Amino acid sequence: MGGILLRKNNLNVNKFLPTIGKSAVRRGVGKMKLKKLTSLVMAGLFSMGVAFTAADVVAEAADSPECTSVVREAPVGGFFLDFSKEKAVPEGWMASDGWTNGAPFDVNWHAKNVTFDGDVMKLKVGKERAKEGWAFDNKVPYTGGEFRSLVNNRFHYGLYEVCMKPAKHEGLMAGSFFTYTGPWDTPPTQWDEIDIEFIGDKSDKAQFNYYVDGVGGHEYMCDLGFDASADFHVYAFRWEPLKITWYVDGKEVYHVEGNNLPVTPSMVMANIWAGKGVDEWLGHFDGKNMPLAASYKWMKFTPDYQLTHVNK
Repeated sequence: MGGILLRKNNLNVNKFLPTIGKSAVRRGVGKMKLKKLTSLVMAGLFSMGVAFTAADVVAEAADSPECTSVVREAPVGGFFLDFSKEKAVPEGWMASDGWTNGAPFDVNWHAKNVTFDGDVMKLKVGKERAKEGWAFDNKVPYTGGEFRSLVNNRFHYGLYEVCMKPAKHEGLMAGSFFTYTGPWDTPPTQWDEIDIEFIGDKSDKAQFNYYVDGVGGHEYMCDLGFDASADFHVYAFRWEPLKITWYVDGKEVYHVEGNNLPVTPSMVMANIWAGKGVDEWLGHFDGKNMPLAASYKWMKFTPDYQLTHVNK
C-alpha cells in the first residue's frame, strides 16, 4: 500500500503492510518557523487592539505530508516512479507522440510536452505550431502531454497512488491519473478504465469515474476542501474485484461495489488536454496563458496480493 495511510475505525493499518516504515519528512522546517512568526505578529496585533478578520490572513500553501512520507521503493510486483530522480522517460513507459485521439481531445500528443523539470514531471498543453505537410497537418490547434506505461507493461488489482498538482484553466482536462485498456491497443481488449480527473477551473474538486467494456457514466465529483492546483496532494484508488475505493491524502472519500467493475489488466496513464465540444463538462477553452502544466512528483502501484490481509 506504500505511502498511503488508510484509516478505518481510527486504526492506522500501515503497520500491517509489508513495506513497513516511512521516511522522515524532510520539509516543513522553514514553514514552521514562518507560521510561528506569523502567530507572534498576530498576537502582537491583538494586544495592540488591531482588529482583522480571517480574510486578512493569507494562509501559506504547503504540500500534503502524504507526498513526502511515502516509502520510496517499488513494492514486489509493482512500481515506484520518483520524478525527482527521473531525467527522461523511464524504461517500460512512454510519452505519447505523433497522433491525436480525435474529439473530445483538441490536441495532438507531443513527446516534448512531457518534461522532467527539477523534481517533477510536467505534462503540458500548448499551441500547435506544426507546418503544412508535417505529420500533424490535421488542423488541431493545440498540443497535449500524455505519460503512459507501454502496452506490454500492464497492471491489475491493487493500490494506485500519485502525488500531483493539476493545472487550473477552464476548458482543460487539467490533469489526470488512471488505468486504461481498450480496443485501440495491441492486443485489443474491452475498454476498461478507472479515473482520477481534474476538470477545467474546478480545482476544489476531483472527478472519479470508471468504464466497463466501454460503458461509463459513473462520474462522482468529490469536494476536496482545498485548491488542488495550489499544492501537491496524494490521490489514490484501490482496485479490487468487487470494489473500487478512492482516497485523498490517505483518507477514503468514495467507493463503489458490485460485480460489474473493470476486470482487465491495464496500462497506467496521466495526461492533460484541451477539450472540444464538451463545454458543458470542461468549460470553454480560450487558448490563453499557455503553456499550462500539470505537475507530478511520484507514482506508485502496490499489487493487491500485498494488500489483501488488511481488507475489511
